[in-house]
Amino acid sequence: MPGGHQEKGKKIGAPGRGRGKEKPKEPNPEEEMKAGERKFATACKEIEERVKKYYDTHQFQDLQEDEDDDEEDLEEEGVLARVYSGYGEKREENRTQQYLQDAFKSGALVCLICIENIKRTEATWSCEECYCSFHMECVNKWAKDSIFQISEAQADDNQRVDKASIPWCCPKCRFQYGQSKIPSKYFCFCGKQMDPKFDPWLIPHSCGERCEKRLKPECGHTCLLLCHPGPCPPCPKMVENQCHCGQMPPQPRRCCSKNWSCGQTCSQMLSCQQHKCEEPCHPGKCKKCPRQSRQNCNCGAETSLRECADPNWQCGKACGKRLNCGHHLCQKICHSGDCGDCPLSGERRCPCGKTQHILPCTQQIPTCGDTCGKLLSCGIHFCAERCHRGACSQCLQFRVKKCRCGSKQKEMACSKELTCEIKCKNLRDCRRHTCNKKCCLGDCPRCEQPCGRTLTCRNHKCESRCHQGPCYPCTVIHTITCRCGKRKIRVPCGREKYTKPPKCSEPCRVPPTCHHPEREFHKCHQGNCPSCRLVCNLKLKCGHVCPAPCHDAVPVKVVDTSRRIGPWEPVAAPRIEIQKKPCPPCMSQQHVVASMRHHSGPAVICAHIAVDVNVDALLLAQTIHAKLSAMW
Repeated sequence: MPGGHQEKGKKIGAPGRGRGKEKPKEPNPEEEMKAGERKFATACKEIEERVKKYYDTHQFQDLQEDEDDDEEDLEEEGVLARVYSGYGEKREENRTQQYLQDAFKSGALVCLICIENIKRTEATWSCEECYCSFHMECVNKWAKDSIFQISEAQADDNQRVDKASIPWCCPKCRFQYGQSKIPSKYFCFCGKQMDPKFDPWLIPHSCGERCEKRLKPECGHTCLLLCHPGPCPPCPKMVENQCHCGQMPPQPRRCCSKNWSCGQTCSQMLSCQQHKCEEPCHPGKCKKCPRQSRQNCNCGAETSLRECADPNWQCGKACGKRLNCGHHLCQKICHSGDCGDCPLSGERRCPCGKTQHILPCTQQIPTCGDTCGKLLSCGIHFCAERCHRGACSQCLQFRVKKCRCGSKQKEMACSKELTCEIKCKNLRDCRRHTCNKKCCLGDCPRCEQPCGRTLTCRNHKCESRCHQGPCYPCTVIHTITCRCGKRKIRVPCGREKYTKPPKCSEPCRVPPTCHHPEREFHKCHQGNCPSCRLVCNLKLKCGHVCPAPCHDAVPVKVVDTSRRIGPWEPVAAPRIEIQKKPCPPCMSQQHVVASMRHHSGPAVICAHIAVDVNVDALLLAQTIHAKLSAMW
């Protein structure tokens, strides 16, 4: 040990100037111990300042995000309040409320034709039936393509084409529009202003004026909301109206629900004109009388217990009453009223219709003996038999007949039809499959096979029958939620893979993976939660508490260092593993001093502690612990 000090003294000490060599000064252990403690305290203070600065910076960013979200929510609530300013406090129409909220959210409005988001500054068109919005260019092209495909299909079928009368349909609800309804100009939702400019304080694609559309069902009033997407809500005005039965005096009620029931018995006369309605006050006509009674049939032959509201009924038997001729009976099915004259009285003709006779109803008209001459069922030849009663027989003449499609001919009986075995090779209306009908007349039936082509969403196949042109857009709607499920957005099928979940300001409820009972407050998010930044606070072996950040679940990059079999084997990619690391050595001054007294080499320990304080705080702390652990 002394020899080691002497060698070190020779290296440190300066050479004399013409004098003899000075004796090196022996180190003082107490001074070196105090110098090490001062340097250790300085390093710990630097670490605390850097950690505090890091925490302050991140907390400030979180608060800034909270303020931005709150400002967006307040702005949306303010615009919605202005839209409903003329409607009143009662908001019964959830459908209109949903359309208004979707107009503010990015990604909520999607064009079902191009499957792209509709931006706030793009020209749009909304369907009058389903209120779905599309890009102006997309729906214009859709309408023209639909008309062209229908006209081409009619031309191929040799039909008369009137292009001006061909309609086009909405891509979503299939509501038909005339060609005069093809959109060419961009209007707001209420249709008053053309090319409305985007205003951040108004609903996108809105003019900001009163809607004033006629409400449905027709009540004579107009919509009181500002220009808005979706259907108009129910009429909120107050009117006086009687109940359904009219027994109570008029009462003031909202126009959308002006029809009301007083709850008393209706008491209106039923259709049987014998009983009164016993149901509570109800809308529309009264139901049939529910009571039963004994009633005769129309001819009076039978009596049955039937409903009072249906007194007229037939027993199914012939009338059987004697006619006014006095010889024949009425053959009509059970009926009411007079049976009428005898059908065999008056002027009658022979079976072939060439001679007329006036004979009593008891005598039968004789045949005239002339040729029948009626047209047979073949439609070409006439009956050659003498005047006869009953139907004519089939045509027995032979002639050369062609099959229905005209491909083959053969001599055969006129009453029979010739069909060949040749299959039709014409394409059906889908222009994909052949007819394959034997001896087809050219009226090929429409294709009944399923289409089966993949839709633009790439998830489903077309379930319609085989058709020409593009398939209709997929009607499936997916709901995307945040991790906790509080916020939801609805997107068409095919967009769920690319649409980001909605932002949520609710606190994250994922249980912690470390020993702490709760995580630090952070918003609902997707993916893994951030690492725990709380103090460990676990009890060390020395009795102190671990002041380091939580290290129970630390992401560590693991690199596979195993030797490969050969150059053909691929290099294993590094992976991230969650590991639990042990607590670092105690940083308490008392523990460090005790350790330094117990171990040798205090000067060497102090030299290791004197590291550069300009490095990162966490890296500095890890370096100090590693040096102390390695020395002790």
